[in-house]
Amino acid sequence: MNEDMVRAVEFMSRKCELTGKCVQYGCNVSHANNHSSRRFLPNLQNVSFLSETLGQTVSFRVAASGIRTVEAKGGLDKFLLGANDKLLSKKALGVKKVLKSRMSK
Repeated sequence: MNEDMVRAVEFMSRKCELTGKCVQYGCNVSHANNHSSRRFLPNLQNVSFLSETLGQTVSFRVAASGIRTVEAKGGLDKFLLGANDKLLSKKALGVKKVLKSRMSK
């Protein structure tokens, strides 16, 4: 699989690149208590964050709650440095690695 296909597959998933929030499953329940399957989709937005350390903007596909979390933590740099690596996407991990290398200099 070439790099373009990998990027397309990674971008297509309904998952927040920073918080790991993804599709959840549940039931619609009617007045007669009939249950039918449904999906709860995260509110994903394409957002560009400014990285103060890198001096450039970085775009991610992030849930609305993830945008609020990044702002509450004090910006993208502080959020990424304190984030769990298991929840971050490959793109976010790459940015985090570059941030750590720039901060150590």
